[in-house]
Amino acid sequence: MSLQPWPGRKQAGSLPPTEGGDLPQGAGYVLVVDDDPTIRRMVTSYFSDNNLPARCASSRQEMTRYLSGARPGLIILDLRLGSDDGLDILRDIRARSDVPIIIITGHRPDEIDRVVGLELGADDYLTKPFGLRELLARARAVLRRQELGRAAREKDPERGGYRFMGWQLERRARRLTDPDGEVVTLTKGEFALLLAFLEAPKRPLTREQLLQATRVHEDIFDRSIDVQVLRLRRKLEADLTAPRVIRTERGVGYVFTPDVLPF
Repeated sequence: MSLQPWPGRKQAGSLPPTEGGDLPQGAGYVLVVDDDPTIRRMVTSYFSDNNLPARCASSRQEMTRYLSGARPGLIILDLRLGSDDGLDILRDIRARSDVPIIIITGHRPDEIDRVVGLELGADDYLTKPFGLRELLARARAVLRRQELGRAAREKDPERGGYRFMGWQLERRARRLTDPDGEVVTLTKGEFALLLAFLEAPKRPLTREQLLQATRVHEDIFDRSIDVQVLRLRRKLEADLTAPRVIRTERGVGYVFTPDVLPF
């Protein structure tokens, strides 16, 4: 893992790596999985300095011991983990847990690791090199999304909906209203696509993930997911030449950028 210098870091030692508390209640701790002892120490120290309890593992075996005990609230996984295959580790975690995962990828031109990682269930990614402040911000964002999703799942899944940028989507009525209160008609495919974005805001979603989400509601095997996104953009975006709601993530897919509030 490669790190950039970061400004304004507090002096290490104010909190030990396993203490602190900026996670949602009951969420556990952040588990940093990396084979570099310097990186493990820097990340866990920085996180605990900023009130996120953190622990570390240097290998798949050590990580497994943590997962067999108290569940972490978030895993930060370097895909280049010595002799261990990070994608295999990710696949194994996802087979038995829905714990949020941020993967750390290299800067290969084909960007294959990040695409495969997201399709295997990673919640976010960072590409080397990066700064600790960005890692911390992404960790907090993933944890917030996880907590919002948990709260929403406790409600009747067919009740309520989502609000974003003055827009509102009602799940049961399948009704979308714009900031002026006007109803915007959605096809089944557009509703399913928008719902997929709203359930994972600020998270890069691959075309395959979006295609699977829309297939549940409408047969679009012979259509491009990019066409579906374009149709939805025409209803949401003020300027199609500079999209602000649904952003293209080069080499990956799309990201729904607004803050989303379930209700």
